Order: sequence, then C-alpha cells, then structure tokens
Amino acid sequence: MRSRLTSSHFVGRVGELAELQLAVREASAGRPGLVLLGGDSGVGKTRLVGELEQRLAAEASGEGAVPMLLRGDTVEQADGELPYAPLLSALRSLVRERHPAFAALGAGSRSQLATILPGLEDDGPRRPREERAGTTDQVRLFEAALELLDRLSEPAPVVLILEDMHWADRSTRTFAAFLARSMRQERVCFVLTYRTDELHRRHPLRPLLSELERLERARRVELEPFDRDELGEALTDILGAQPDGALLDRLFTRSEGNPLYTEELLAAGLDGRGAAPQSLRDAFLVRIERLAPDAQRVARAVAVARAADEQALSATTGLDHDPLQAALRETVAEQVLIAGDDERFCFRHALLREALYDDLLPGERGELHIALARHLELQCGADDDRESERASAIAGHYAAAGDQPNALRSMIAAARAADKVVAYGEAADLTERALELWPRVQDAEVVAGLDHVQLLVMAAEAHRVMDDRARSVVLINEALRELDPDGEPSRYAELLARQARMVWVLNRGSEALEIAERALRMLPAEDTDGVRPRILAWLARTRFLRGRFRESVSDGEAALEIAVRVGDHIAEAELLNTLGMARVALGEVDRGVESLRRAVELSRAAEDFDSLGTAYANLADMLSVAGRTAESVRVALEGVAATPRHHQRTHDWVRLTVAEMAFESGDWKLARESMVAEPARDTGTLFIFRQVRAASHALGMGDEAEAAAYLESVADLIAVTAEPQWIGVYGALLGELRIRQRDLAGAQRAVQDALDRLELCTDDVMRIARVTVVGIQVEADRAQRARDLGVPADRRDALARARIHFQRLEAAAQEGGPVESARLATGRAEMARARGRDAQKEWVKAAKAWEAIHRPYPVAIARLAQAECQVLAGDRPAAAETASDALARAQALGSLWLIRETQALAERARLDLGGPDGAAAERDGERTGAGQTVNGRGEDGADPFGLTPRERQVLDLLAEGATNRQIGAALFMAEKTASVHVSRILAKLNVSSRTQAAAVAHRLHLA
Repeated sequence: MRSRLTSSHFVGRVGELAELQLAVREASAGRPGLVLLGGDSGVGKTRLVGELEQRLAAEASGEGAVPMLLRGDTVEQADGELPYAPLLSALRSLVRERHPAFAALGAGSRSQLATILPGLEDDGPRRPREERAGTTDQVRLFEAALELLDRLSEPAPVVLILEDMHWADRSTRTFAAFLARSMRQERVCFVLTYRTDELHRRHPLRPLLSELERLERARRVELEPFDRDELGEALTDILGAQPDGALLDRLFTRSEGNPLYTEELLAAGLDGRGAAPQSLRDAFLVRIERLAPDAQRVARAVAVARAADEQALSATTGLDHDPLQAALRETVAEQVLIAGDDERFCFRHALLREALYDDLLPGERGELHIALARHLELQCGADDDRESERASAIAGHYAAAGDQPNALRSMIAAARAADKVVAYGEAADLTERALELWPRVQDAEVVAGLDHVQLLVMAAEAHRVMDDRARSVVLINEALRELDPDGEPSRYAELLARQARMVWVLNRGSEALEIAERALRMLPAEDTDGVRPRILAWLARTRFLRGRFRESVSDGEAALEIAVRVGDHIAEAELLNTLGMARVALGEVDRGVESLRRAVELSRAAEDFDSLGTAYANLADMLSVAGRTAESVRVALEGVAATPRHHQRTHDWVRLTVAEMAFESGDWKLARESMVAEPARDTGTLFIFRQVRAASHALGMGDEAEAAAYLESVADLIAVTAEPQWIGVYGALLGELRIRQRDLAGAQRAVQDALDRLELCTDDVMRIARVTVVGIQVEADRAQRARDLGVPADRRDALARARIHFQRLEAAAQEGGPVESARLATGRAEMARARGRDAQKEWVKAAKAWEAIHRPYPVAIARLAQAECQVLAGDRPAAAETASDALARAQALGSLWLIRETQALAERARLDLGGPDGAAAERDGERTGAGQTVNGRGEDGADPFGLTPRERQVLDLLAEGATNRQIGAALFMAEKTASVHVSRILAKLNVSSRTQAAAVAHRLHLA
C-alpha cells in the first residue's frame, strides 16, 4: 500500500494559477469575472482549483477578510437527470450553517431558493405557474441565487466553482449562462471546469462555451499536460527521491505528461519496478483487482451508485456492518474511494469509477442498479434536501437496468420533482422519455398513476416554460385529439386554455383569442373558482395587449371579483395592473391610476418584485399617456428604487421606462444614464424595448445611421408580434427615419404597414395617433416636393392621402387624452403645410399644446417649423426670435439634429440668432445627414431644374445666405454677374425670392 499517490508539492501551472488569482482580485474590486477552465481527463483541473483554495485561505484581503470559496461537483447521470447538482453541492453547507446572508434576502428570494434548498424557510407567496406572465420561475430562482451571491460577497469576494460541467444538466447550464451574462458589480468570480476530451462535436456544453467566451469578462484557461521536467518534479515528491532517467522517460512516454495517468502507472507498476499497464483503464483495473473480494464488491457498488452511504452499500452488497467497515477501510487506504463531508463514499477520481463501471458484466450491473433503486425508494419521504436527487437517481437506475414499468413510474416521479425545483429542462426530457416508454408498458395508466393525456400535458407544460413553443403546441394538440369534448367538457376547456396561451406566444393572436373564448363557452356556468377565472384573467391581459380595452375591462372585472373573493392577492395585483392600464387608455384616468397604485401596494406587500416593477412601469407609462409627464418620471424613478437590481429583467424594464419618460420630459441626460448598455443578454420584448428606446434617442441626437441599426435589429421581431405597443412605436420611428433619409416612399410604406396592422387588431388610439401624425408629415413633404417640381398629380395624391390621415387623427384625438390632442395640433399644422398655406398660427398652437404637457422636444420642433413659416412670409425679425427660441430649446435638450436644422435655417435665411452658439458655424459637408448626397443633386441623383454647373455653385452659396457681393467674391465674378445668375436660378426654380430658392434647395437637397 502506498502512503500517497499524488504529489504534495504543487507543480507547474504558474500562469494558470495567476490567471485565477487575477480574476479573484478583479472580483474583489467589483469587477465580476468568469473563468472557463478546461483540460483533458486527469490533467489536474481539480488540483489547480484546490491550490487556488489554499492560496485564498492563506492570503487575506486588505481588510483581513478571506475570500469565500463555494465549490460544487457535477454528478454524471446515465439516464436520470440531477438538476442543479453542482449548485446544490456548493450551497448546501451554507444552508446547514444558516448563513446570515439568507436572512438578508427578501422573502420572495428565500422562497425561490427554498424550491431547491428545502432547509430554507419558505415564507414567500407562490402562485400556479400557468398564471404567470413575464419571467418564469426559473429566472426568478436564478435572480435569487445572484442576490444571494451578492449578499455573500459583501464582506469578501466569492469564488463560485462548478466542476465537471461536461456532465451538467440542462438547468445547470442555463444557470451558468444566466449568471455569466447577468453579473455586473457583484464581487463574484465564477469558475467552470470541464473535460476538453469529452466535448464531442454535438456535446451540449459546446454552444454554451462558445456563447460565454464572447463575454467581455470571460477568461479561457486550458491546462496542458506536464512537460518532462514538471513530471520529474512531481515524481521526485511522490517517490521521495529523484527518479532515474529510464523510469522518467518510460512514464513520460506512456502517460504523455498526464498527471493522473502517471500516478496510476506508478502505483500499478510498483514504483516503476514492474510491467506497466498499456492504458489508463488497465492501470485502474489493476488496482481494483488487488483489493480483497469484499472491497471489490463495495467498489463495484459505488461505481454504479456514483456516491453512496454505508446503509446503501450494505443494502446492495449484502455485507454486514463489520465486513463492510473493513472493506471500506481498505478501499480508502488504497486511495480508490474517499469519504465525503456528507458521509457518502465516492471514487477518488471519476475516471476510476468509469473504468470499473464499464468492466461490470451486464447482469451484474443491472442487479446493482435495481438494488440501489429499491433502496432509494425506501428512503422516499425522508425529510431532507435530496428529494429531487433521489427521484432522479431512482429513475436512472431503473432505466439503466432495463426495467421499463418501474422506469416509467419513476421517470414521471422524477419529472414532478424536477418541476418542483423549477428544473424545467429536465422535466421536459423526463416526460419525453416517459412518453417513449408508454406504449412498451402493459397497463401503463395503472403503473404510471395517470392517463396518457395527463402525461402529454405535463410534457407540454415543461416545454412551454422552456420556450420550446412548437413542441408544446404539438403535445397539447395530441392531448386534445385523445380527449372527448362532450364527455369531459371542463377538462377539454382547460386544455383549450393552455392551447390558447401557447398559440399566443407563437404570435397567432386572433387564433389564441378564439380558442380561449371557445374554452369559456364550454365551461359550465357554476365553474367560478376553477378554470374560468384563469381564462378570464388571461383574456383581460391579452385583450389589453391587442388594444381591445373595453373587452379587457369586462373580462378583468369578472376575474377580479373572484380573486378578491378567494383572497388571491397576487392574482388581484395582476388584474388591477391590467384594469388600470385599460381604464386610463379609455379616458378613466383617475380610476385607472388608482387601480395601478393599488397593484403597487399589493405587490410590495407580497414582496413580488416582478409584479411590483411591472406595476410601477405601467403606472409611469399611463401617467405619460395622460399627459402627466413630470409625475411619470417620478413614478418610474420610484420603481427603479423599489425593484432590486438582482431581479434584472424587471429592473432593466423599469430603467428603460425611466429612459422613455425622461426623454419625453426633456431630461435626455437621465434618459442616456438609464439606458443599460447590455443588450446582448436581452430577449423578446425587453430587447425590443431597449432597441426602440435607443433608436428614438439616436434620432433625437441626429445619428440616423445608428437609429437605422437599432431598428433593423428588431425588424424580424416586430414582423411577428401582435402587440400594438411595439408595432406603433416601430412604425412611427421608422417613418421618421425614412423622412430624415429623404426616402419619402419608404416612409410612406412604414406608416401604412404599421397602420394596417394596428387597425386590424386594435382600437389603441394612442399608437394610431402617433403613427398617423408621421403619415401626415410624409404627405406634407410629398406635396411640398410636388409643388417645387411642378407635378400637380403628385401634389393632389399627397393631399388626398394627408386628408385621410387627418380624419383618422381627429377620430383618435376624440377618444384620446392630452397627448393625442397635441398630436392633433401638430397634424393641423402639417395639413396646412401640405396645402401650401401659411401654418404659423397652427404651429404656435401645436407648441402650446406640447408645452402644456411638458414635452419640450416637440415644442422645439414646432418652434422651428414656425420660424420657417415666418421666413417664407418675409418676417425675418420674428423668424430670428422664434428660431433663437428653438435653438435654445434644442441646446437644452442636447438634440444635435435640431441644433443643426435651426442653424441651417439661419444660414439660408440670413437670420441673426445672436451669440457664438447661434452662429451658422457648420458648412460644407458637416451638415450632410443620412440619405443626403454631397454632389448637390436630389435624392435620386438628378437635377430636375436644368441648372448649369455655374448656377449650382451660385445656389450652394445662396443657400448658405450669401449676398451677391459675397457670391461674386467667392466665385471670382462681378457682383452684377452674380445677380444675373441668381435671377436665372429663381426663374428655373419658379420662386420669387432668394429665401424661397434657398428653401427649395434645402428641401430637395440641391445644395
């Protein structure tokens, strides 16, 4: 027997260890890091992590606090799934010692963690998963884990190490992706280890590693085998003397520098004095064969169990206490098995277990699997934190033994256990396996304890919450085909309700509503506490999202009555949220705001931070809709303060709400600060929200290229969504962008596409009005262009289209609030422009309407438009005063686009805006925007007026406000010659003044 097999001296790995230590130091400074530590089997990953742990214990931080190291091992599973194995392994000790960080968590976070850590007190409210909107429970669990890590890292940095990720279950991989993407300022270093030689081309860890490698904070560390000198250093420590050259060469050649293989070769070859095995597997088996028969029997049982306590080993080997103790002592002494902190025995290295397991005869292996499964079943119901692990192990053992009836029964039990700990990926996989087994098992319903429809629904629900929507719909459809609607109407209606929710997320909105309504019709009238209230609540929310506010209120009030009667405060808060928004949209502002504030109170009392953030965001949005702009900003900021940043999706949503409200209120600095610049981790509606907010800000600043990129990034998502809130804002922004790019046909298409989709599915006047006013602007531009070019047919067409838009805008304003009234005022001014009339008075009214609801950006735009009208009317002093006001407003906002437009007007009209900030400083190509050309031609590259090259040079200077004398000096011609050129230009452009010529040149981009 050897006293030890491994070197007590840490050999090599200096650079790799330094990388890990650097990552920990950066985490200590509030820069969380991710380390992907890979290497072949036996190359020393675990030893490196162990060395890091020792170094951390020896090196206290500046405040004397030792970094906390949490280390969890992944368990290899053959057929069963063990959800969150390494995370549970890392956190269990903290639960047992009742770490104070748990007490610092909110009740909601403790409740979420209690789903996987039963030792925690679960004092938070819970609700049926099918009722939830937004983030799933799995995301809530991950957010709670992130909050816990942040709490733990307050006194000292935390190093969380999840080992052997090549065996990780789907939920653990999902958690790793979440944590890596979500860490921001937590003092956490996250380390994942894995075997590189296990990662075949289709291994599920490969895409995760590819994704994580792209993160800015990620480090990838690959361990290489020892070189000859390093191997010699290790052998010297193990042997107590320097090995001779022949032994070193032989071991280095055979092991190729792999430390574990070297150790096993050394042990099997009697310190090199014997025939060495030809492979690592042979080396392992040589050591097993040297054990006594009882010790070998114990080792084989552990190879099947992976980890087992004495009770399990006695049940599977048949050994009594004394022989078992002796066998265990021998396996530990020979460094085959080690005893864990949880009183279970496992192999010193997983490779040794794998070699012995593969060497078992099929019958021997099956018997051990069945014996272990039966023993574990006897432990079911024990009050500990291993219920999910035990259920998974039972299913795995029966499946590995080929016992199909018991495998079916236990897989369903394991799926339920996985669902309970929100390991939905594992639940989906287990139910799919159970569905495969079903036709092979006689009397499957009796064995499984449920019918085939119930199993289909279990599988569909697991896939639904994993966002595998297509598979979920297939499974529900199959369940509906197997069920008799006449014989079991209530059950059939419940399945229809599930189908409606699944069809909705596939963006088949109308179909989803029809299915849900059919489900309601099938339910008996007395079903007031069962399926009906859930369908009504879902319909209320869905109808609101589709802009059907009156129907939303009707369904919502019916569901709210039931929720209040049964005391379901979580459902009550969600319904008040929906009803509040719908009522504000219908003009019942005070009543709607009251409902939303009540939703805030209920969510805060329940510590349901997702609902709380949603309520705050909706309340701020509806206050903005009601024209209470300043109040909307205050409420949104309250929401940010009330929503913990660990609930990141909700927190980010509220921050983006702040960005939106601040932009509307004119605080563009706050809007920029609230735009969290981490869109890579966003999906779905949060991604859309972030990108449209960024596009809106880019347009305000005048960066058309950036705005175009943001809008393009969500084009595919907008194309399939059924929600007016996204269709409307996207259509309006795209229309504005195309106008800036002088692509009037493209702007026309953007507006029409949005209106076609909105009017098909909504009576949402808020979004209709926003898009429609852009539509009038497009037609006003088209009409003006037609007049400039002398094309009456185009002018008549544009004016007819503008009238249709205006009628729609008037109807929307009648049903809308102050924001829609302000849009109507803008629409009237644009209609006057479309008709070619002086619109000064209309723009004054528009500016006042926007100022009344504290929206400075449209006020500034209206003031600039008013100044343009004054220029055309020949009132330059008034134009200068109005343009100066517009410039001051634009500068206060920081709108570079509006500043440039105002200065351009001042240049071509020769307005004195006063002071250096008002000077027309930008010339030449500095004002060229997206879609413009620098060759002095129109948007199609042609000159429609037949100007000569010399006249074009004159027009360039004229458009900048140059006098005849300045034109002559710049182009080396007499002042009289310059005057002749100007007269010819006025005639060709069919205008009567230099100011009008400059305006035409600006509109058609001739200069």
